[in-house]
Amino acid sequence: MTQQPKIIIAIDGYSSTGKSSFAKLIAERLGYIHLDSGALYRAVTLYGLRKGAIADGKINEEALVALLPEIEVSQRPDTYLFDENVEGLIRQMEVSSYVSPVSAIPPVRVFVDDNLHKMAAGGGVVMDGRDIGTTVFPNAELKIFMQADDLVRAMRRYKETTDPGTTFIDVLHNLRDRDLRDSTREVSPLRKADDAIVLDNTCMTMEDEMEWLVALLNEKYGFSL
Repeated sequence: MTQQPKIIIAIDGYSSTGKSSFAKLIAERLGYIHLDSGALYRAVTLYGLRKGAIADGKINEEALVALLPEIEVSQRPDTYLFDENVEGLIRQMEVSSYVSPVSAIPPVRVFVDDNLHKMAAGGGVVMDGRDIGTTVFPNAELKIFMQADDLVRAMRRYKETTDPGTTFIDVLHNLRDRDLRDSTREVSPLRKADDAIVLDNTCMTMEDEMEWLVALLNEKYGFSL
């Protein structure tokens, strides 16, 4: 592959549209760094659960915010909390049930955004989340907004769960609740950036998505892939 320019690719969209898997494949294909903002919010949520700032269905925002200075998160490319690989733990239903309200807390968003900017210094980054193209990197050279039918998304998430007590209906309700929370929160709500390109992958395979991307990069930026 010939040397390509180091641009920032921002991928936003709804839960379980396959943003992270798509972003990882793009990063691998381009030799870029992949960053998953949602995983960082999940890591913060997991730490809050472990430290008791999140318990019994409630989030103690003051206690959670007080924990932020001591939290160390990274992506290598799996998500690490300090030196522990927590990629599997952060996908469990307990974390999923709290991550949306946790991500709406302004100091938490500042904490995650600061970490993302540090990791993305120098460009050559594919980053996925819910407000990357609108808030975190509004000047990203390429913005993609992913969407899919909610039943299809719920089935994808259900197949990923490691909790044997979780049903498909549990996952569907959680997903719909998160869609509502993410799109109506006051701070950085989920929405398509005006200059983002929509990718609806309801009926697409990952191979289809990559063909779509290659054509887009060739046409828009002259990439040779």
